[in-house]
Amino acid sequence: MSVNQLSETNQVSEMIEWLASFGKTKTGGVTRRLYTPEWQAAQHALKAKMKETGLETYFDSVGNLYGRVQGTEKSGAILTGSHIDTVTEGGKYDGAYGVIAGFIAVSRLLRKYGPPKKTIETASLCEEEGSRFPITFWGSKNICGLYHFHDADGIQDENGILLSDAMKRAGFGPGKYISPARTDIRAFLELHIEQGMVLEQNNKTIGVATHIVGQRRYTIRLKGESNHAGTTPMALRKDAVTAAAQFISYLTRKAKETDPGLVATVGQIDVKPNVANVIAGEVAFSLDIRHHRQEVMEHYCNDVFSTFKRNAKKKGIHISITQWLDTAPVALDPALAEIARSIAKSRQIAFQDIVSGAGHDAQIFGSFCPTLLLFVPSRNGISHSPREYSAIRDLETGIDLLESVLYKLAYT
Repeated sequence: MSVNQLSETNQVSEMIEWLASFGKTKTGGVTRRLYTPEWQAAQHALKAKMKETGLETYFDSVGNLYGRVQGTEKSGAILTGSHIDTVTEGGKYDGAYGVIAGFIAVSRLLRKYGPPKKTIETASLCEEEGSRFPITFWGSKNICGLYHFHDADGIQDENGILLSDAMKRAGFGPGKYISPARTDIRAFLELHIEQGMVLEQNNKTIGVATHIVGQRRYTIRLKGESNHAGTTPMALRKDAVTAAAQFISYLTRKAKETDPGLVATVGQIDVKPNVANVIAGEVAFSLDIRHHRQEVMEHYCNDVFSTFKRNAKKKGIHISITQWLDTAPVALDPALAEIARSIAKSRQIAFQDIVSGAGHDAQIFGSFCPTLLLFVPSRNGISHSPREYSAIRDLETGIDLLESVLYKLAYT
């Protein structure tokens, strides 16, 4: 498929299907995890397509791919793009749309206007999801200097393959290409599917993200006492499951009371001994908390954890709370957001401000350089699934808006 042979009407839809062919599953989903053969094939195919369109292409040493249009002024680079790695049995659009959108927008600008004043680069970032290795944002954090090669030491996938070894087998690693760390990026723009239902419910075509939520994740362990289900009176039990159920009910209710934008999720529960006729002696459950203001998360955590500890003591149950993720909220650049709003208004594109409830590469860049994150609607809010879908007209509107913002930043 030659890019030059595609009409602008079907270019995005054909490229979505083309990129989805790398790692396509029997269910119609996509599994394309970091440094796998499917991932390697996709990155190299994208590189060839970028070169075909006239972009200067190169990899860095962790596998981030760039397509560059050199500017006539020496003033740093404007970067746009997203990631190509997926979750297992993921969809066609998450991450991939932002990569394709950046490529199409930059290619159209080059064809229409020639070289810009400021250098533009479109990027296919190597990793965001953390679906193969227990590490996220490997691509963008290396760019921003938050990760280095030694951070891969000891990290392995479910098959015991080390991240450092997988990277080398894929043709990357220290000294293979240029260093991933950048100091010349003046702005980062990411276009993404919403992965939620807000835009669809509100009949909006574009979401302009003002913030990306912070995330805190915990494992909460309750240790009571296993005993016979038939001979132990209710009043004498130290039932870890009952305590967990009460705590989960409380944290859910408290989240609703605290702030409309706060979300708290218990997605994983482990019960021991997990036998039908034995009172559970131990329970461990996860807790995922998200909000765009740090003080709201702090207030909520202080309340629920003090309540947990007080009630656990009354029940004679030992409780431990272990935090294993603490990502701060990020406020995105208001000036870039206003440029996007202004263009959308002038073209009568229905848009709204939105807070991103999911982490994206823009979250990493947002503390590194001025960053813009734009969303298009997701049908029924479904994502990380083969049923993930966004309408072509919305995808194309997003690309047109991205192209216009890039034009204003790089050409005027």
